[in-house]
Amino acid sequence: MAPPVTERGLKSVVWQKIKATVFDDCKKEGEWKIMLLDDFTTRLLASCCKMTDLLEEGITVVENIYKNREPVRHMKALYFISPTSKSVDCFLRDFASKSENKYKAAYIYFTDFCPDSLFNKIKTSCTKSIRRCKEINISFIPHESQVYTLDVPDAFYYCYSPDPGNASEKEAIMEAMAEQIVTVCATLDENPGVRYKSKPLDNASKLAQLVEKKLEDYYKIDEKSLIKGKTHSQLLIIDRGFDPVSTVLHELTFQAMAYDLLPIENDTYKYKTDGKEKEAVLEEDDDLWVRIRHRHIAVVLEEIPKLMKEISSTKKATEGKTSLSALAQLMKKMPHFRKQITKQVIHLNLAEDCMNKFKLNIEKLCKTEQDLALGTDAEGQKVKDAMRVLLPVLLSKNHDNCDKIRAILLYIFSINGTTEENLDRLIQNVKIENESDMIRNWSYLGVPIVPQSQQVKPLRKDRSAEETFQLSRWTPFIKDIMEDAIDNRLDSKEWPYCSQCPAVWNGSGAVSARQKPRNNYLELDRKNGSKLIVFVIGGITYSEMRCAYEVSQAHKSCEVIIGSTHILTPRKLLDDIKMLNKCKDKVSLIKDE
Repeated sequence: MAPPVTERGLKSVVWQKIKATVFDDCKKEGEWKIMLLDDFTTRLLASCCKMTDLLEEGITVVENIYKNREPVRHMKALYFISPTSKSVDCFLRDFASKSENKYKAAYIYFTDFCPDSLFNKIKTSCTKSIRRCKEINISFIPHESQVYTLDVPDAFYYCYSPDPGNASEKEAIMEAMAEQIVTVCATLDENPGVRYKSKPLDNASKLAQLVEKKLEDYYKIDEKSLIKGKTHSQLLIIDRGFDPVSTVLHELTFQAMAYDLLPIENDTYKYKTDGKEKEAVLEEDDDLWVRIRHRHIAVVLEEIPKLMKEISSTKKATEGKTSLSALAQLMKKMPHFRKQITKQVIHLNLAEDCMNKFKLNIEKLCKTEQDLALGTDAEGQKVKDAMRVLLPVLLSKNHDNCDKIRAILLYIFSINGTTEENLDRLIQNVKIENESDMIRNWSYLGVPIVPQSQQVKPLRKDRSAEETFQLSRWTPFIKDIMEDAIDNRLDSKEWPYCSQCPAVWNGSGAVSARQKPRNNYLELDRKNGSKLIVFVIGGITYSEMRCAYEVSQAHKSCEVIIGSTHILTPRKLLDDIKMLNKCKDKVSLIKDE
């Protein structure tokens, strides 16, 4: 039985590939360089390394390529940039003429394929100053050890807007996303069998066909001039409308709950301790965060005080119940283990902030939401009248409009669509006329809101025997899909392959002896295992991210890696849904041709 994923998983794989293809490629003993990044590569590097890592690779300064900079003509510069007109033009300005060159020489590394038009522009302008010009094929952000994003939140609008005037933008974005997904596969050294969810929209089908074609082109010739066949992995591509429930339900596992209820921006949590404002970044370098982020809030609230009491008792510094104020005093007295306790303080603050919101008005909502989502109550009795379950929430003065909209959506999802008359009545009674598009526009995602004909609800796995908290009975649909994919139980009509099914897929990790050996930096602990790569068009939730870890843990021989255009929270998603039938300024997300 294989152990779990290596430390930091996907982040580590990406960093090792950047080290091998960029830094090792241009390293010279005792030579320091300046590094130039654009916005995307800044986020990419920040996701997988620290400044100390860059110092070890001979980087003395990191600069933004878009900003005005003083020349440093005695030093060489390493450009790690996206192949866009904006980034290339900034590079060319740095080497406008020999007398005006900002740096001694340039090493250029593009995240992925550089169009001929841009490559020729560089070629005709400043070839003599360039020591290297390469494409490294990493055009995604490793968000967590088993989570990636393409960092294109605006793709949601172009993929689901009903405006026919967006057709060319949508086509270009689909092309760009396909190229990015291929770099995910290439980084993992996989040529997976590509499958897609066939209904209700055709976005997944179109994107899957594009990915399959680009994978074929990418892997046509390997370093031995041999065609690289399919590896024993699968890539599933899904439209966001496949599971609307998980996007609006209040989740009570720690990470999902915190990002839903608290104003956490860029993974930064702000809190007060000892009367001072402080900030903490919620990241995988924090072992405690990794340990508790997917646990239910009730378990977290039990666990953190236990951990703190363990530390306290070993130092014989406190007695009795541990509180935040007592802990602050303890930290002042015992500076040598202050850092050890700081993490517990952060997470206890985070958990208490979540619980304050929960007790205020979320607790009662959760029972209603669970009953609507599952169609049964905590005792397993079928909900006979969904409207009767919904009404107390709509009549309550304790819930804001956003929570009421989320409850109305769950009601509509539970009955698989309602009538226009009933929807109008709900909107008028709750006085949300200005926000009604947060409900109506779900139809653009293929979700039945006011369906023309009776829709069939997809069947769910029976999980009644699984031990759960009463207010956390719902399981995201993606978990069913992941488990069925690993066990080879996905319906081939509902989940067609774009190409022939790979020779072996059984989720057991059986690998042919003829399979091409992996690069050293890809030697993850699941040495003989398969990979299930999931991509959702239009965002994934924190609860869906959690499922990737849970399923990987349960199926030791198969590692699940989940990704999307971006990570979403319920409020941000509702804002995006509301925008779908509005005009949006054209956003340039597309790589220049």
